[in-house]
Amino acid sequence: MSETTPQFTPLRSILYMPSSNERALEKAKSIACDGLILDLEDAVAPDAKPAAREAAAAAVGSGEYGRRTVTIRVNGLGTQWHDDDMVAAAQAGPAGVVVPKVNSAEEVKQLVAALEKAGAPDHTRLWAMVETPEAIFGVRELAAADDRLAVLVMGTNDLVKELYAEHVPGRAPLLTSLSWSVLAARAAGVAILDGVYNDVKDTDGFLAECTQGAQMGFDGKTLIHPGQVAGANETFAPSARAVEDARGVLEAWEAGKGSGVVTYNGKMVENLHVESAERVLSIHEAITALGGDEG
Repeated sequence: MSETTPQFTPLRSILYMPSSNERALEKAKSIACDGLILDLEDAVAPDAKPAAREAAAAAVGSGEYGRRTVTIRVNGLGTQWHDDDMVAAAQAGPAGVVVPKVNSAEEVKQLVAALEKAGAPDHTRLWAMVETPEAIFGVRELAAADDRLAVLVMGTNDLVKELYAEHVPGRAPLLTSLSWSVLAARAAGVAILDGVYNDVKDTDGFLAECTQGAQMGFDGKTLIHPGQVAGANETFAPSARAVEDARGVLEAWEAGKGSGVVTYNGKMVENLHVESAERVLSIHEAITALGGDEG
């Protein structure tokens, strides 16, 4: 693999967990998801938010979640809990602080300044939720606003509401927003997560949406139930065939150096194919390295 290929952190399955639920926080330690969003926002009643804030910070500090990417979702800008949430999250030092309804590059800069003022360690990155028409129109600038921004998270439920649209198979009302956000993420060099699937009993619908998201270029999917983890993990991982082809492309490229045209399985191999193959193997190797936590 080339020296320029970055280390890959799998984000196939990112599970929301209410920080007000002690049993949920305990259960999360044994779920084979790639990451967790310890929620202080939608999943927590107003009177439970201060206690949930403390519980989320304690969970991050416990070190008991293994290799999982652990983040905290704070309440949004302008709410009465936001400032205290940001300070507590920054001082807890999770992998990311997830902020709902980030609408602009200016808000990204404001949030980064708040994290730094509160003493967030360097590894604590900003995850910005994209879930309003305003955010979609400004998502390219938003995604590139600050180096501390690491992930865009699609808030598809709120986006459907804001558009006066409907949840339908195939997500036709959202395709423009989803595609534009993926373009913005790739241009800025940040990761991007697809939104949640609401019907936890509809396995076929969920897997179809995972497949759609993976085909569109999303790095993974946000989830609302542990039963969705295995499907997301499988769908957003390279298939055995893709790994085999990636290795074949790299072997052909190495063997054909200096010989002019390089082919693999009858198809011409160029630098862009090599880069894609390296990325597939980077993802595969990172997932393989999860070892016993994978399930």
